Formats: sequence, C-alpha cells, structure tokens
Amino acid sequence: MLRTFRLTIGYDGFRYAGWQVQADLPTIQGELQRAFAELTGERVSITGSGRTDSGVHAIAQVASLTTDAWRSSDAALGRAINTKIPDDITVYRCEEMPVDFHALRDAVGKRYRYQMQIGGVRDAFDFRYFWHHHVQLDVEAMRQAAALIVGTQDFACFQATGSERKTTVRTIHDLALTTGQGRAGQGQLIVEVEANGFLYNMVRNIVGSLVEVGRGKHPPAWIEELIAGRDRNQAGPTAPSHALFLLRVDYDVQPLATRT
Repeated sequence: MLRTFRLTIGYDGFRYAGWQVQADLPTIQGELQRAFAELTGERVSITGSGRTDSGVHAIAQVASLTTDAWRSSDAALGRAINTKIPDDITVYRCEEMPVDFHALRDAVGKRYRYQMQIGGVRDAFDFRYFWHHHVQLDVEAMRQAAALIVGTQDFACFQATGSERKTTVRTIHDLALTTGQGRAGQGQLIVEVEANGFLYNMVRNIVGSLVEVGRGKHPPAWIEELIAGRDRNQAGPTAPSHALFLLRVDYDVQPLATRT
C-alpha cells in the first residue's frame, strides 16, 4: 500500500550545493534519497517545498516522499533516516500524510530569515551565518523601504534569471527588521520575510536592495520605483547565500494522526 510521509528537516547548508540533486556534488536531497535507499532498497524522489541554493540553511525545510516499502511507523522512519545521514542534516519530524500530499504544490506560505552583522570584527563562530557589513546601515530607512514591499504586488524586479514563473505576483504578509547584539557586542540586523510564495532568489534580492537604502545610495521611496519598473537590473545586488535560513513552511493539509 502506498504511503506518503512529510519530513521536517534542518540543515547547515555550508558544505552542500543546495537542495536539488546534482551530479558529483553533495546536496540535501541527494543525502536523504541515498539514506532511504540504504534503508529500504528503493530509490524514491524526495520532493522539497522549494530549492534552497548552495550554502543556504534551513531550520524547518519540508519534504515529502511516497513509498510502499516502509511498513513501520512514521516516527520510526524519521529515526531510521537520521542514522544514515550526515550530522549537519537532521529529520526533526516524520509524519504520515494523505497519500496525495506534495511538499511543493501544497505549500501555502513560507518564512525566511536573513542575518547580518554590522561593524565589529569577524565572529569566529558566526561568520558562516551572517553577512558582515563594516559600515553602519540606516535601519530606520530600511524599515521604511520594507513597508513599501509588503502586500500583493508584481515582484519581477526581485526575481533572478534562470527560473521563470507563470506569474511574478506574490503576497508578502510580513517583512520585519530587528536589531540585536552578538557575543562580542557587534551589531546584528535580522530580516524576516513571510509570503505565500517566493520567486528565485527573491529574499536575497530584497535584502540586497534594502542594504542599498541602508547605505544611503537610494531613498526608501526608490523601492516603489523598482517594483513599478519590474526590471531586475535596476534593483540592488543579490545578498550572499550563507546568511539565509528557511524558517518555516505552512500547509493547510494535516497529518493523518491529527485528522478528525
């Protein structure tokens, strides 16, 4: 009997070439599919909620797989996979879902976090997870610009080439900037973005454009011009991948164990 499982996965993307399987390169999808094949002898495609790029991390990526080769419980499958994958990847939860559940098609929203260090010296522990800016940023101006991005709009100006979509219209529900301090007192700026879906490199392109505002290269109202112009070449640079985390993926479909 076919069964479908939802995996909630965390990973440090530092040494991986992203989510999607690539020939001769380590990837998250590749490690999970190899582990499942070792456990069951069956080669299945494990579908992610989206492709994270090389170096991007996940607190809670979601993936799905459908198989008739697993007879035990969903929790046992999660534990078994964890014995076969590297230590920098963890299956936090494995839940049995309706057989037609699909991690990509059924996702209704996602939230990402982007981390920046402002000033100070490089942190020996956090340098892999923060984009280090040696100059100060005008955070209030960045917040004003961010407010202009929230809502349902055509975000073609923030879509990188290489992954065309039927529509570039998305709804951004929340775009929050918060400040803090690191271990050595250095400033930190955290950007979190929540939307019903994202275009290719959209979060990193938004962050890159907000940083242009923070550095005083453009006023906050420039963001309105970018969105209206729909031209990626006019927006800011793509922020580095190593400081981006997929925080959460949302679904309306519930696991079988919780359905009433």
